[in-house]
Amino acid sequence: MDIIKHHFIQNAVSSRQSDETMLTDKDRDLLALLSENSRMPVATLAKKLGLSRTTVQARIERLERDGVIAGYGIRLSEQYAASLIRAHILITIAPKALAQVVSALERLKPVTALHSVSGTFDLIAILAAPSMLELDQTIDEIGNLDGVERTLSSIILSTRISR
Repeated sequence: MDIIKHHFIQNAVSSRQSDETMLTDKDRDLLALLSENSRMPVATLAKKLGLSRTTVQARIERLERDGVIAGYGIRLSEQYAASLIRAHILITIAPKALAQVVSALERLKPVTALHSVSGTFDLIAILAAPSMLELDQTIDEIGNLDGVERTLSSIILSTRISR
């Protein structure tokens, strides 16, 4: 479910890992298990990974200490996620307007993620709203922001793969 990625432990993997924080295959397996269920008991994790409980606990503590795991969160149910209307909004901004536009987009609750991209557009905003009306109002609000030159909206009809 990539609606609210920051709620997943996967989102906690830092893109600025130091050279000394090299993840092993077991670390990645551990992160995958925790991303499925961050409340899974250490004993269960250890059994699934084929490691001792103390080894798994030490790995978790190291990953937390090194900033790979920044926190734990919730994963929304498929039923709730399916009730939200989601869209990708491609945004072209005026020169030197990036900081102003990003700041304005941060204040819009339906904006769940914002990506800088290469190509014709500068940003892609991911939106999730409980109604078509709220989604439409947010899209209009984005288009009217100072510094936004053009937008292109695509409503997500279904998600074929979500990891």
